[in-house]
Order: sequence, then structure tokens, then C-alpha cells
Amino acid sequence: MADTLNLLLDAAEQRIRAYGYHAVSFRELADALGIKSSSVHYYFPQKEDLGVALVRRYSEQFDRGLAAIPDGSVGQKLQAFCGLYRASLMANDTLCLCGMLGVESGGLPEPVVKAVQQFLQANVDWVAEAMSAEVALAERQSQAATLVAGLQGAMMMAVCLKDLTYFDQTVKQLLKSYAVDWPQ
Repeated sequence: MADTLNLLLDAAEQRIRAYGYHAVSFRELADALGIKSSSVHYYFPQKEDLGVALVRRYSEQFDRGLAAIPDGSVGQKLQAFCGLYRASLMANDTLCLCGMLGVESGGLPEPVVKAVQQFLQANVDWVAEAMSAEVALAERQSQAATLVAGLQGAMMMAVCLKDLTYFDQTVKQLLKSYAVDWPQ
């Protein structure tokens, strides 16, 4: 049963990251897994339940990546944070799940939008916390939002233009303002 649930989540995540929320149907998920559509509804009564479950799982995976970042300098932490985004891009050759859903937020159910907002805000908060406490919190939050937005945009450029160089060039420019090198 847990295998079916994870397979459903994997298939839905892959499709949403590549084509968007509205490109996913329970019938297609069922066909992909060789199960009945009613089985998908067993796990997720409504599509928004699937969306929220996906964002929660994605957030938990990302949080584990953040927790694995060793304590170090601001530069080391920011490099590692950007590295998580790059690793996701490299592994899937698609946008961040929450980036894709964020783009579609105007047409998504409110619970899915709230889950995406929580993911993005948690990213901003983590980056702001990683920055020097000598900088005022409001300024750290602003810089952190710029970094997260830049990473999301860099992923979109790299996927759309099918060239990872766009991601790396953007990250290099974003980190330059913190006197941090991007070794990629």
C-alpha cells in the first residue's frame, strides 16, 4: 500500500514538474501505474489532496537537505543552499515542484497555494537565518527573497533553454554580491 502511494506521488510529481498541475489527471496516473482510477481516489479523494501531499513530501525532502548542510560560513551555507536547487535541476531536468506550482498559483486550490507559499517562505527564512546577524533582519529577508526568486528563475531558464549554463551563470551573479564563489 505504501508502495502504491509513493508510486502515485512520484508519477504525479514528475508530471507536474514537467507540465503543470492541470496536466495531471487521476485517470492518467492510474493508467501509468496499472491500477483503477478509484484506487487513486482511495489515497486522494480530491486532486487538491494530491497537490498538498506532493508539496508536503517535497518540502520534507528539501528540509532534510537543508538539515544536512554543515554549519560553516555564510558563503558555505549559501553555496550549499544553491547546490540543493542545482541537484534538483540536474536530477529531474525540470523546474522545482513548488516553482512550477507557484507559477500556476492563480488557478490552484487554496490549500495547494498555501502549501507552496509555506515552502517558499521557509526557503527565504532559512537563507535569511544563514546570513550574517550583523545585517538587519528586514534586509536579510529582502536579500534572501532575491536569492530564492533568482534560483527559481534560473531553473526556468535552464529548463526552457535546455542549458544548465544559465543556472550556473545566474547563481554566480547572485552569490557575487555576498563575495561567494560558485564553483560550478
